[in-house]
Amino acid sequence: MQPNNQNPYYPPREPVSQPGSQPPATVQPQPYPMASELPKHGRPWGWIITTVSLVLALIGVTVFGVWAFSGRQDYKNNADKKVAAAAEVAKKQQIDVDNKRFAEELKNPLKTYTGPDAYGSVSIQYPKTWSGYVTVSSSTSGALVDGVFHPDIIPGFTSSNGRPALALRLQIINQDYSSVINKYTSSVQRGVLTATPYALPKMPEQVGTKFTGQLAENLTGTEVVIPLRDKTLVLGTDTDQYLADFNTYILPNVTFVP
Repeated sequence: MQPNNQNPYYPPREPVSQPGSQPPATVQPQPYPMASELPKHGRPWGWIITTVSLVLALIGVTVFGVWAFSGRQDYKNNADKKVAAAAEVAKKQQIDVDNKRFAEELKNPLKTYTGPDAYGSVSIQYPKTWSGYVTVSSSTSGALVDGVFHPDIIPGFTSSNGRPALALRLQIINQDYSSVINKYTSSVQRGVLTATPYALPKMPEQVGTKFTGQLAENLTGTEVVIPLRDKTLVLGTDTDQYLADFNTYILPNVTFVP
């Protein structure tokens, strides 16, 4: 019986060739490739870029998640306070709107004042929430009609405290238009007043002048000067606080007999 393993101490026997058979082919050993012939691989930039991109994306997602979570927690913790604050602001705004609308509604229907026929029957309309005081005289050079109008109570004034800021002043001056206009020239030249042509909406044929700016010391407002026969009509507001009323209720409703 032949042993399965050859004895290492005995050299292997040469195979015996049978008569007429071909000798076995000899296998030639293949040489190992040289180091210079190994395939060359480029630097691994692709996987580095991919890894960095993934890391940055992960950081971005993490930051966004933290921000979203904190915002959600803040809203959750303060939702009631924010809702209450927003409701309070909306309520206050609505109250302001309602108060302004109510104040405008109280001004109507408008009151009417009509001056003497001898001075052109000047007629004006003003809010019913205003008070008025008018004096009529026969002055030869001053105001023939001198009226003041103001919301609620007309403020008093003396020579010591100066002229108060009134919502509306009405004067019919016993001077012609040119003489009255000349009194504004200095203020216009100094730039404290601006002058523009103006006609009352219901009296478009009577063109006068509108002055805007410093009417007197510490008084900034608007005055309209209109020729009235051989006299002059002056309408004014001493403060921009009542300029909207002046433009909305007063000027559009002034009429007189030329």
